[in-house]
Amino acid sequence: MPGQLDRWLASRGAELVAVRRHIHAHPELSNQEFETAALVARELAVAGLSPRFLPKGNGVICDIGEGDRVLALRADLDALPMMDTKDVPYRSTVDNVAHACGHDVHTTILLGVGLALAQLAERGELPGRVRLLFQPAEEQIPSGAPEVIAAGGLKDVGGIYALHCAPQLPTGLVGVRSGPFTAAADTVEVRLSGRGGHTARPHLTADLVHALGRVIVDVPSLLDRRVDPRAGVSMVWGKVHAGEAYNAIPAEGSLKGTVRVLNREAWREAPELIKKLVQDVISGTGANAEVIYTRGVPPVINDRMASAIIAGAAGAALGPDRVVEAEISMGGEDFAFYVEQVPGAMIRLGTGIPGADAPLDIHQSGFDVDERCIGYGVRVMVHTALAALSTPML
Repeated sequence: MPGQLDRWLASRGAELVAVRRHIHAHPELSNQEFETAALVARELAVAGLSPRFLPKGNGVICDIGEGDRVLALRADLDALPMMDTKDVPYRSTVDNVAHACGHDVHTTILLGVGLALAQLAERGELPGRVRLLFQPAEEQIPSGAPEVIAAGGLKDVGGIYALHCAPQLPTGLVGVRSGPFTAAADTVEVRLSGRGGHTARPHLTADLVHALGRVIVDVPSLLDRRVDPRAGVSMVWGKVHAGEAYNAIPAEGSLKGTVRVLNREAWREAPELIKKLVQDVISGTGANAEVIYTRGVPPVINDRMASAIIAGAAGAALGPDRVVEAEISMGGEDFAFYVEQVPGAMIRLGTGIPGADAPLDIHQSGFDVDERCIGYGVRVMVHTALAALSTPML
């Protein structure tokens, strides 16, 4: 297998880089990935496969091979609403839209995996079925994973795998971790109302700004004391608004932030606990509170067996010294919806650019990758598909 895959990548690697650059230059926002999905479907059809579009036409599902054992591999298609500030030939041609999270790389790698596996299937060397899931709207809430699942993406699937660009890792390395991988990511908004008035007479008002300050400081602090610290709960405010005049106490105020949790049970309990803490904190201020808690994505909890399979496959594909332990991220990933239903694992693919002036991060306007990562990613995921299909437990 390694020799065959190396020869295949040697002959097709430049095409994959060209595909990545085309997608990078023509990014599409969440729920608008029609041209990207069409490109993927065309390439798969040319390889003799039978891709089908999601109902909206902005995602693709494609099975390769035959058999009752089904393994799923997932990539996300969408870009972010931000400028691309790189000075490269493949810079985004769409104003304020950029592939700053590496989804163009994820899509290209999964396409390459599909094309390589299609050749194996033609020769009868694929021991089961592999389902490619090209998913829209990972960057938006509500996200696209539930749409893929509703369209039958996980039907008969015994396991699922994915990778994510990691510019913190050198190209050629992958990061693997069993257990908590990324955090649940929810949004909480608190709206306070009460009697306003002159700042000279705060005792005649609810003093909304003071009440907001208490919520800002006390609720995260109390939350830390009410949840097991091993659950990994983080509450951070990002938006605050109250009043216009410096000498007038407003009658309304609001704040909005994120709640991130690594533990599934703590995540389920978070909404009611936070609502109670807000009410406790403003009690006695005279203010009224409305708490709007919006679910985002669950935590990604990598399955132990699935993590072992992909770690072994990555070692076989790249060498055991190229597999390192991934750090836990407090970022959110809607891959979590899949691993809530079937065993699976996500890994981090090193994309760090040698000699870069400063370390890059995802969601930055200048984000780019060392494009050698595409070949490494194809190798890892092809090996993973074959290893998982050959393992009694996916």
